[in-house]
Formats: sequence, structure tokens, C-alpha cells
Amino acid sequence: LLVASQLVGATSPVALPLVVNTWAFESAAETAWSILMSGGSELDAVERGCSQCEIEQCDGSVGYGGSPDESGETTLDAMIMDGNTMEVGAVANLRRVKNAIGVARKVMEYTKHTLLVGESASLFAVRMGFPYEDLTTQKSLSRYSEWLNQSCQPNYWKNVVPDSSKSCGPYKRPAKETFKEEKTISQRSVHNHDTIGMIVIGGSGSVAAGTSTNGAIHKIPGRVGDSPIAGAGSYADSTAGGAAATGDGDIMMRFLPSYQAVEYMRMGIDPTVACEKVISRIQKYAPKFFGAVICANTTGSYGAACNKIPGFTQFHFMVSTPLLSQPMEQVVDCI
Repeated sequence: LLVASQLVGATSPVALPLVVNTWAFESAAETAWSILMSGGSELDAVERGCSQCEIEQCDGSVGYGGSPDESGETTLDAMIMDGNTMEVGAVANLRRVKNAIGVARKVMEYTKHTLLVGESASLFAVRMGFPYEDLTTQKSLSRYSEWLNQSCQPNYWKNVVPDSSKSCGPYKRPAKETFKEEKTISQRSVHNHDTIGMIVIGGSGSVAAGTSTNGAIHKIPGRVGDSPIAGAGSYADSTAGGAAATGDGDIMMRFLPSYQAVEYMRMGIDPTVACEKVISRIQKYAPKFFGAVICANTTGSYGAACNKIPGFTQFHFMVSTPLLSQPMEQVVDCI
């Protein structure tokens, strides 16, 4: 996540370049910052920063070899957004291509579309020069095997037979449909978060944002979360600021938290308060959801907020500015 900082003594708001990204992925912040300082664009910084996490498989939640779905396959989601033009490029359920954020940028630059998905997104990637590569690793296969041996628990099915809370599928609709009321509870944990989000604000105030993830572990094949959805996973508007979200995308995407946070900042609300308001809004419907949001405006302020649940009481993120000799980890208490 890249955030801007106001110059001391300036007569009007002037942005200092700053990079902030979720989950304290320091290498991503360093890479994005170096791109920006060497004259690269805000979009370049977002793409390269997120790509670095894809290469390093940050926390196992970004890039290849993590979060196998119900069939044991790793697939990727990513998006990138230009806050000057409001253009977005995104891919979801991308198969056999490692550089998801790179493909997302090609969607923005070489098509009139916003989002490509599944096998068709992979075919597009190959036409753009990306190689087919195996996204499965021994580690992801081991996690998949372990899950099978635990009767496929946890999973994302409900109201099916056989009982999805006790056994593996294949599942189907019951002959007599009786729907149990499901409480909206996250299956994610602090050790199973699922996104790098990044906001970059350049010296001129231009904003770019992006995300990359391998999604929810043991997801139903074809599932798409918040990360590649504009306004959900991230959002950028150079007239207001940028935001990015991480956590339980199945819940968070229903509230477009990144878009809402940017709109709060447009109203003049402080970034920290904007993030808190977004989290509070989701809490009303899903008090036990797992998630966090980072926010930055174009006049030099940034902040973050997270929902407090057992095992997740603080949120860590990285910030880079000209005032810092290296990326600095920031911590906020969840609300």
C-alpha cells in the first residue's frame, strides 16, 4: 500500500511518494519504492511490488504453491487500477500462469475489458507472452492431502448432502430442501489471510492500487473473492486517494469496502477514520468476520483498521516515504 505524506510548510497539499502494503510484506514495499524512486510510474510500482510477493509466495497466500482448492489446484486472482483514468485490469481463477498482477495490467493496457476469468484468462496471458507454468508445489499437494484426510474440513458448502460438516463430497442438493440458518462466520484465520494489497501515491498526487492473491484455501473451484473486484479488493482515485482490503473476501466483497473508504476520504474524512467506518459497517452484519482495510489520501495521510476477533487483535502493514530510510512496519489495534 502506498501512502502520501504532506510536505511540512507547504502552502497547498503536496504529496510525497509513499508505499504501503498489507501484512508487512517488506520486500514488496522495498521493490515498489525502488521502482518509484528510479522514475517508474505509480502503476509500475504497484505491479512490481505485487509481483515480488508472487515470486516470493508471500506468506503462502500470494502466488503459486499456496491455497489449493477442492481439487488440489492453485489458481490466482489479481487487479490493478489507475486512479488518473479510472481504468482497471483484473484476472480471476487464473490457471497455470504465475504473474497474475502482470496479466491484469495487460488486460487494462491491451483490451477494452476490465476482468478476464478462468481458462480464457490463461489463454489471453499466453497471447501476451506469459509462459504456462505449474502452480502446484509439494507443499500445496501436502496441504491438499492433509485436508482430504481430515474429511475435507473446513469447506465452503452448506445445505447439501452428504453433510458437508462431516464428510467429503461430491455434494448435491437434498431431495427435500431444508435450509439451516447459517451464521456469517469467517473460516479464515490470522494464519490464512489471502491478499497483498498495495497503494502507491506519487509526488504529483497520482494514485494507483492493486492486489494479488491465491484466494481462500480449499475454496470451491471457480470461486472468486474480493481481490480482483474493483472497489472491493482495492480502489484508486487520484482526486481522493486509495484503499485496499484483505481478509475474508466472500464477506468483504459484499460491502465494496475499498470504494467506500475512498468516498469517505473524498468527503474529507481522515483515512484512519474512513477505514474504521468501513470495518464498522461490515461488523453490523458479520461481527466475527476476519478483515482489514488500508487507506491513504492525496494530502499526506494514511491509516488502517481491522475487525477484532480471537487471535487477531492487531494489524501490521508497511509504509515507505522519503522521510524513512527503509520501509517501516506500522501497527493498529483492531476495533
